[in-house]
Amino acid sequence: MKLRTLTLGLSAALLSACGGGGGNGAAQDGKVLNVYNYSDYIAEDTIPAFEKQSGIKVTYDVFDSDEMVETKLLAGNSGYDVVVPTLNFFGRQIQAGVFLPLDKAKIPNLAKLDPKVMERIATQDPGNKYGVPYMIGTTGIGYNVDMLKERFGGSADIANSWDLVFKPENIARMKDCGVTLLDTPADMIPVAMHYLGLDPHSNNPADIQKAGELLKSIRPYVQNFHSSQYVGSLANGGTCLVVGWSGDIIQARDRAEEAANGVHVAYSIPREGAPQWFDMLAIPKDARNPEAAYEFINYLLEPKVAAANTNFIHYANPVSEATPLVDEAIRTDPTIYPPADVAEKMFTYSINTPETDKLYTRLWTEIKTGR
Repeated sequence: MKLRTLTLGLSAALLSACGGGGGNGAAQDGKVLNVYNYSDYIAEDTIPAFEKQSGIKVTYDVFDSDEMVETKLLAGNSGYDVVVPTLNFFGRQIQAGVFLPLDKAKIPNLAKLDPKVMERIATQDPGNKYGVPYMIGTTGIGYNVDMLKERFGGSADIANSWDLVFKPENIARMKDCGVTLLDTPADMIPVAMHYLGLDPHSNNPADIQKAGELLKSIRPYVQNFHSSQYVGSLANGGTCLVVGWSGDIIQARDRAEEAANGVHVAYSIPREGAPQWFDMLAIPKDARNPEAAYEFINYLLEPKVAAANTNFIHYANPVSEATPLVDEAIRTDPTIYPPADVAEKMFTYSINTPETDKLYTRLWTEIKTGR
């Protein structure tokens, strides 16, 4: 769920694979695969290696929000063979009938997936009929360690609680160094409801309105709403506090370390609990090359490939045999692979009704515009 800004280090081979418009102008000879995914959400050599092994040309387009991919899917004729929606959007899209039921015999590596993950996903994809999990992440707090300590008496302990974000007297201290919230109500409103002690899955307008009022109360201290720019801004010191996606913030941390620019970034899963989400691989019903889609999905589930993707993007993958192949610093990082006591407090996003979506959208407009 979740952006992941384009990395300057993307290989020339991958860049050449990044065509536009879902394969516009691509040869329809069965050797072209059109993929629509979050940007910077795959290792640099995964696409070139797949192309070399399979002989299939990949056109790889990117988006930065679930709303973008849903708009294309619901309009029909998206032109894509593989898309990567987040589970709660995916569940709603299943109900809209936009996906091809999987021929599981064509994805033998399904046997390598963590059964517990598959069980959780089955709550929105009964029988795991339409989708395959790609990556797992959380939504939490990213922050500039030194800037936070300067404003909170030399301690960063406040970052372990949503109080840092949702208490106006706390977030106000961070205003001068830059605060960013994800530009998606599907993330922010459930987080706010959870903080208030309400059910984050609630469709009750009164609960949603309370969350909206909470977000409005901190609006004066928010510099930016965006789902991608915060990665670079955190890494270069232009932003000091974000509510963002785990892998993005960890990437920002590593970029700052690699640049040796004196910026120290950290990520926190707040002690009150936080969202855990699953990004899914699915084949649109009108895919032009489903056979290539099956081959690509099965390839991504190879343990070495899944581990390489995790090592590059810093999100956990659901392939059990891949975990020992993941870099030790990543697989032992509790913000990437949360321990059981932390995982117990996490919640997943639910499928919203159309009425709830309309309310979310209206409130989000009011929040962003300060109305």
